[in-house]
Parts: sequence; C-alpha cells; structure tokens
Amino acid sequence: MSSDHIFIGETIGTAVLILLGGGVCAAVTLKSSKARNAGWVAITFGWGFAVLAGAYISGSLSGAHLNPAVTIGLAIDSGEWSKVPVYLAGQMLGAMIGATLVWITYYGQFQAHLTDAEITGGPGAQATAAAEKQTTGPGPVLGIFSTGPEIRNVAQNLATEIIGTFVLVLFILSLGLTKGLAVSGTGTLMVALVVVGIGLSLGGPTGYAINPARDLGPRIVHALLPLPNKGGSDWRYAWIPVVGPIVGSVLAAGLYKIAF
Repeated sequence: MSSDHIFIGETIGTAVLILLGGGVCAAVTLKSSKARNAGWVAITFGWGFAVLAGAYISGSLSGAHLNPAVTIGLAIDSGEWSKVPVYLAGQMLGAMIGATLVWITYYGQFQAHLTDAEITGGPGAQATAAAEKQTTGPGPVLGIFSTGPEIRNVAQNLATEIIGTFVLVLFILSLGLTKGLAVSGTGTLMVALVVVGIGLSLGGPTGYAINPARDLGPRIVHALLPLPNKGGSDWRYAWIPVVGPIVGSVLAAGLYKIAF
C-alpha cells in the first residue's frame, strides 16, 4: 500500500468511525434528539456499527487500522514501522473531521441543549457559578466528543483502558492465524462485534476509548468549536485514553509474539 492510499484510507475511515460513534453519543445525550436517553446498549452497538462502516470503507485502501493502538500492535508483530507515522496522521485528521461532522449534524440540538436552563444552571449567580465550574471540569457535552471516568482513580482508569485495548489488539492479531477470516469480510465483522463486547463488558468505568485518536482528536475539536456554555475539555484526564491504549497494545503484541 502506498503512503497516499494509507493516509486517504485512514482519514476517511476514521472520520466515518467518529461520525457514527460520536453521532450515537450525541443522539443519546442531546435534548431535542429523538434517541435521547436510549442508553448504554445503544451507544455500544452504535460504536460497533461505526467500526464496521469505517473499516469496510477504508479496508482496501489502508487495511483499516483506524486506531493508533492497532497500528502500533501490528507494527510490533510485523517489525514494519516505516508507515506508522502516515497511519497516525490519517487517524488523527480523520478523528477531528468526524467530530466536526457530528457537530454539524446535531448543530441545532447542541445549541438547544447548551442554552437550556437545566444545563446552564439557571439565570443569575447560579448560572455564573455553573459556568465557572464548567471551565475547569468536563463540560456537559464533552462525552459526545471524548471519554471520561465515572470514578476518578488514575490507576483504575489507566488499567481499564489497558485491559480493554489489550483484548481488542490481541483479538485482531489472532485473526491473522485464521487467514480466511482475515481476508474475507468476516474478520471485519468479528472485530466490530468484539468492540461491542468490550463496550458492554468493560466500558462502564471510563467509556472505553481503546483508541488514542478516537479520544484526543475529538477532544481537540471540543476545545476549538464555538459551543455556548460548553465547559472544559478535561485535559487533566486526556493522557489516560492515549497512554492506556498504547500500553495495552504493546502488552497484547508482546503476549502474541510469545504465545503464538
């Protein structure tokens, strides 16, 4: 695969991944959305279908990594690192494009949600206090763009992201042992189902980033977009969904090389 094909494929595929994945989060979260309060099952299946769509679209161009953790795990296994920067650049750009498209798609819902008295804290001093709090902590729609923990415990949050990504990357590497699955579309479908499984089983504590680009790219977009009363982007947490998946990927690739 040429560098141009890899960059284009990863950009388009990751953009679709984040558009559909972030889109289901927006649908479930925002006021005036027909899917509001649809729940965690809807989110996990939405992300699984997002992986499926992005991977099928980009597979012939780039191999559909769509995730720096996957790219690093495959590079450790193969020993081929020359194209890794191209993969990472496409993934980050695609994630930012996808997050921007979510904002465009749900523009009216974002405006209604973030100007609602229930969200802003009401008029007067109460609203001012709420706004001040939002500038430091995670804002009310940050979860549409990036992940955050239910309980802030650095060790647990990091371990959760490591474990979830470990499962994902080990599964992807193991598909290589069954060439028929990997070459056919069945392998892509199986990866999407594993992403759903990880979300259902392991996603509760942190929102299961398991993908540094999926979290960091949209978090940057959240910080840049002109969203009213959007609050902070929670940068003090932002390193965990980047470092955790990379560590999980390295551990999975190491175990794969030893055991298989």
